[in-house]
Amino acid sequence: MTDEPNVRWDWLKRMYIYTIIAAGGFGLGIIIMPERMKSIFGWPVQDPLILGICGSVFAAFGLLSILGLRSPLKFAPILLLQLTYKVVWFIGVVFPLLFAGQYPHYGLLHAVIFATFVFVDLIAIPFSYVFARQPKP
Repeated sequence: MTDEPNVRWDWLKRMYIYTIIAAGGFGLGIIIMPERMKSIFGWPVQDPLILGICGSVFAAFGLLSILGLRSPLKFAPILLLQLTYKVVWFIGVVFPLLFAGQYPHYGLLHAVIFATFVFVDLIAIPFSYVFARQPKP
């Protein structure tokens, strides 16, 4: 019997590339040109510190995903964290606003992009590996 986890290597690497381009690029855009990003996405005025935190987190996901291309299994928890916070965002923010009829139009594109991340993360993340018991040293 092999200890090799069931890994969809192509999906895993594509997810890292998607994260590098989408999250990393988005985060750098927020950090480097916040006014332009607010204009492009039609965002209301925001606290620059909070917007900067958001941009930094997205950029960090992108940067760590570069390492994921080199060691896909070692960095799989990055994708798990990404999946988790997006699901929490949908449950705790998006759905309540939708049900209250208060979801802003400018947030639709974000919800669609986040949904693609959730869908592909569910396919790409090797859950059997991430949640496997590690042998004691």
